[in-house]
This record gives sequence, structure tokens and C-alpha cells, in this order.
Amino acid sequence: MAAPNGRHGTGLPETMEAEEEGSFAPSALGTREHWDAVYERELQAFQERGDSGEVWFGEESMNRLIKWMEKRKIPLDASVLDIGTGNGIFLVELAKLGYSDVTGIDYSPLAIQLSGRIIEKEGLPNIKLQAEDFLNPSTKLSGFHVCIDKGTFDAISLNPDSASEKRKQYVKSLSRALQDKGFFLITSCNWTKDELLNEFSEGFEILEELPTPTFTFGGRSGNSVTALVFQKKLIQNVDLEAMWDQTKKLPLTSGLTVWPWACYSPLWILCPPLW
Repeated sequence: MAAPNGRHGTGLPETMEAEEEGSFAPSALGTREHWDAVYERELQAFQERGDSGEVWFGEESMNRLIKWMEKRKIPLDASVLDIGTGNGIFLVELAKLGYSDVTGIDYSPLAIQLSGRIIEKEGLPNIKLQAEDFLNPSTKLSGFHVCIDKGTFDAISLNPDSASEKRKQYVKSLSRALQDKGFFLITSCNWTKDELLNEFSEGFEILEELPTPTFTFGGRSGNSVTALVFQKKLIQNVDLEAMWDQTKKLPLTSGLTVWPWACYSPLWILCPPLW
């Protein structure tokens, strides 16, 4: 299974291309119909030959993320969400390592069928699976310690229908799914580090860039994939009612009125009356 790739046809790795930020050619790789067809074939292959399919971006990519989780000492009972789980192989490996609260979602019901069969064969009943569109998630999809994406954001970026808006919705969904200070691990073959920093600048901060293979082509060096770890910024809860109570105690200058919305401002904005 090849990773999504929709920027160009030159054969150069994505991180070596100097193209306009976020400019992707629409592709069937960004549609649910494509992935339904892919997983229908893989489900048939599993039923006929027991073939579980390929690991997205290869085993090296999966092991890279697992090593980071071990190095960071992510607790074995931490809640982990695999966004676009596909055949669920990553979930299987996490469960074998002792992670007890892992969930995989995919918007293709056939992917969930396939991953369910594989997980059943491995004898790992505690893995949770949900057929769910991450761009329109259920309210229950929240509070995760770790969210992982290996190719899903890439595929969304290739959607023929308003890909830029779908990317923004992805970031909003991610913010809801992750708890404050939670970790987001993303592997991409279509986005550079700087581009991903820009895409996830709202509510997230870069924690670490994971090493990926490099090679040289035509005298230029680059990476075939980019792997980053983000952390969700802590959202401070503001007690607006208490702030308003404090506002009402402020001495008022003659001819000025403190309007209720002024409590949103740390400067206690004063505005003249409208009459």
C-alpha cells in the first residue's frame, strides 16, 4: 500500500519540492470511495490467504513511534487513539507491548471489518474499534493522552472537495480529541516540517522532530517522510462570572459605563454610553 502522494510527478521526495505551501493536486486517494475499494480487496486477501496487509509507511515508521512512546515513558494505561487505523496493525503492536487502552477509528467500515478480523486472530479483545469520520467525530471521542496519524492527514489534503477546509476541521477535531498537554504524533510524506508547524500552529506546539531516513538525489538531500511530535497547549479556564463581579467593584469615571462584555478584557475596557 503506497502512502498518499499528490503534489507532483517528478519522483522527488515531498520534502525536496519547492512548491506553494499546501498546494496539492486533487486525487482519488483523498476520497472514501478509494479507501473502501482498497480495504475491500485487503479484506478479501485476509479471508483467502490470511494476509494482514502492509504497515503504513513501513515497520520502521511504526517502530519509530513506539520507541518515542517508550522513551517518553507513556504509561501503559494511557489512552491512545489511532486516527485512520486501516488494518489496525499499529494497535496490535501497542497491545502486545502492554498498552491497555487503545482505540482505532477509520471512516471506512471495511477497514474496521478488516482490523477487527486481524485483532480477533491475534487474540486481543481489549482493542476498541469505531467506524468514525474524524472530521465529524462523536462527542465521546475526547480525552485521549496520545493521538497518532500515519497518512490520514495526507489523504485529507488530497480530497477533491475543499481540502483546505477539511484540514482546518481536522485540527479542530484533534483539539477536541486530545486532552490538554496530550501528545500528537504525525508521520507525513506530503508535508515538510515547516508546513506542518504552520498547519498545527493553532493550539499545538512542536515538541520534537523524530529522525527519518535521508538520501541524496541530484545533489540535494531530503527526507522521504516527516515525523513530528506536537503537544496540545494548556487551555486556561477563565471564570468570567468572577471577573464580572470584580468589574462591578471598580470605581466608575463620570460619563463612562462598564459594559458586561468588558470582563473579557484583562484591561477592563471602558466605553462611553451609547445614549
